[in-house]
Amino acid sequence: MPDLNEDFPAAEAALASTEAPALTEEKSKAEPRPALSMFDAIAVIVGIVVGAGIFRTPSLVAANVENGTMFLTTWLLGGLVSLIGALCYAELTTTFPHAGGDYHFLTRAFGKRLAFLFAWARMSIIQTGSIALLSFIIGDYMAQIYSIGEYSSVLYAALVIVLLTAINIAGVTFGAGVQRFLIILEVLGILIVLVAAFLFTPDEAVAAGNAATGNGTSMGLAMVFVLLTFGGWNEAAYISAELKTGRRGMATALIASIAIITLIYLLINLAYLHVLGLEGMAASDAIAADLAQVTIGDAGMVLIGVIVVLAALTSVNATILTGARTNYALGRDFPVFSYLGQWNTKASSPVNAYAVQGLVSLALVGLALFTRNGFETMVEYTAPVFWFFLLLVGIALFVLRRKEPDRPRPFKVPLYPITPLIFCLTSAYLFYSSLMYTGMGALVGIGVLVVGVLVLLAIPRIGKQKKPVT
Repeated sequence: MPDLNEDFPAAEAALASTEAPALTEEKSKAEPRPALSMFDAIAVIVGIVVGAGIFRTPSLVAANVENGTMFLTTWLLGGLVSLIGALCYAELTTTFPHAGGDYHFLTRAFGKRLAFLFAWARMSIIQTGSIALLSFIIGDYMAQIYSIGEYSSVLYAALVIVLLTAINIAGVTFGAGVQRFLIILEVLGILIVLVAAFLFTPDEAVAAGNAATGNGTSMGLAMVFVLLTFGGWNEAAYISAELKTGRRGMATALIASIAIITLIYLLINLAYLHVLGLEGMAASDAIAADLAQVTIGDAGMVLIGVIVVLAALTSVNATILTGARTNYALGRDFPVFSYLGQWNTKASSPVNAYAVQGLVSLALVGLALFTRNGFETMVEYTAPVFWFFLLLVGIALFVLRRKEPDRPRPFKVPLYPITPLIFCLTSAYLFYSSLMYTGMGALVGIGVLVVGVLVLLAIPRIGKQKKPVT
């Protein structure tokens, strides 16, 4: 196989020949402007990370640890690993602020070929897998509230994807007021869980929970689920060019956000452990709803279910929105994907990108018909590819230090090179764990990435044959 980092003359020529002058002029004028305060940045990061995952993944973590101490330790380790990663991202985002985020870092460090594979992965694995994963969280909780048959979770997940994709295609998006309202509901849901757990739990439930122990099947797999729940803080890279407090402010925003997120996760997992114990958590498909049922009753279970669904809907909508625009940018940069790079002025949205993204997400939901474990399958599908590229971003920090040593760096990762080396080793371990301790879903995800490699190798030839995009 040709070296993916070698020069890419044919594709560069094709790209240059197919980029319309009007698009080039538009690109030069449309640049992100500083518009976000420090509070905005922290709210965005915390809002992305603290989503519906915390209402689902703790049960999977509990099934893979031996006792409550180890369970809480995994979440503390998750916060520590995320903090180390955030320090690395703080250097990259303050040194190379760009709306392209990871795509921009990988391009500067390794060239367009590897960056293309990252964009392909976001289009076919990472973003679409996240959409399916979040939709399954909604499906699991909706099935608890109102079952519509054996495949309730799958049907609900598919319905969510279709409806939200259709809404975005029509050009309708959530307003800022609605978003704030949904975030308030999510915070309210967390508070209800904490209050119910520590004030309304029957003594016999606490005794049973404290007596329960887990199976301890795989600490590595437990960390995969923990860090999945912490996932999303790296999306801060995509707002690095829009912070009003300057480049260094992104470092403060990242560190503060990770501290807040870790505290929230420790508290809510302590509540789960206090009420349900490891065995009760491991056996649950809707852990927050089960906690509410023990503490408040059936009415509490329904209330928690509704709050979790609303929180997940907010996350799915945001993922659909950002994912489609990433695919749109890919379509503008590579002629072979020009279909994705068409903007519908009437709807003011990338309609084709939305449609393709929705179809891929529905196909991933369809995998659950064969596995019967939709959420776990989507974790398996996305995790190896996600950690592979996060590892490459960590390596990019070393490469860019060497390639551009004179570039001003408002923030430098402390204890270099030890800190980024720990981040790279951790990412490599999670990449290994996500391959060794998961099932068929991981192999499917790797296979889709290999297809991207084949497409990449064909791009120079395709680029020569395509007519200019108008």
